[in-house]
Amino acid sequence: MLIDTHCHLDATEFDADRETIIQSARDAGVQAIVIPAVERGNFSVVRDLAHSFPGGAYALGIHPMYVRRADASDLDLLRALVRESLCDPRFVAIGEIGLDFFVPEISQGQERERQERFYAAQLDIAAEFGLPVLLHVRRSQDVLLKYLRRKPGVPGGIAHAFNGSAQQAQAFVARGFALGLGGAMTYARALQIRRHAVDVGLSALVLETDAPDIPPAWLHEPARRNAPHELARIADVLAQLRGLRREEIARATTGAACRVLPRLQSLGLA
Repeated sequence: MLIDTHCHLDATEFDADRETIIQSARDAGVQAIVIPAVERGNFSVVRDLAHSFPGGAYALGIHPMYVRRADASDLDLLRALVRESLCDPRFVAIGEIGLDFFVPEISQGQERERQERFYAAQLDIAAEFGLPVLLHVRRSQDVLLKYLRRKPGVPGGIAHAFNGSAQQAQAFVARGFALGLGGAMTYARALQIRRHAVDVGLSALVLETDAPDIPPAWLHEPARRNAPHELARIADVLAQLRGLRREEIARATTGAACRVLPRLQSLGLA
């Protein structure tokens, strides 16, 4: 059994064939899909979608690339919905939140300050309710960690699409995080990510697609849309890198996902 710990299944790219995509994922052995929100406009969308199929789960948060159009009322709504969703077993985390210092126009000045302010506020919500976080990590590892050190009540989570140094990887793992591995790992030139795939303990690795984004190496133009059923071949790549069988990778990464997102266990996935 495989768990896609990060999939934007609500994206418009899936509007024409979403049910088929979900069935294809199940046929490929993907028994659970975590759908993170990115802004208040899709809070209810991801919740309803997660409830529409077996193994659906969701997270609520404001993505760093969407904070430009958010305000304090969005944070108030998020906190209220998180409180309301605690009784919902399909609600598993705060996310997608974090910092993005890769995009130039939001990586400095007031835009960067705004990102950091929303990130800190959402860590407060995670700490208040004892929930893990799904972290967007792009050229921002050290600053993300700085804020996490100030919020000891955050119980960990997943560093999504992680591509930092070995030292940064260990710092996240030490704080109770797993590293998310997906399509980027399938490229031979992704040397640093592949080193993490081999060197980091399996108990701190989870699988993800970030679909429809970050397509794996075998998806070529014009059909570059990533999808959750690709997770099976992504698992095979990790198995090859570590010299293990897919079944061992599936068992270990499912266990890791249920450890860092413990509410997944209520869906009978552990």
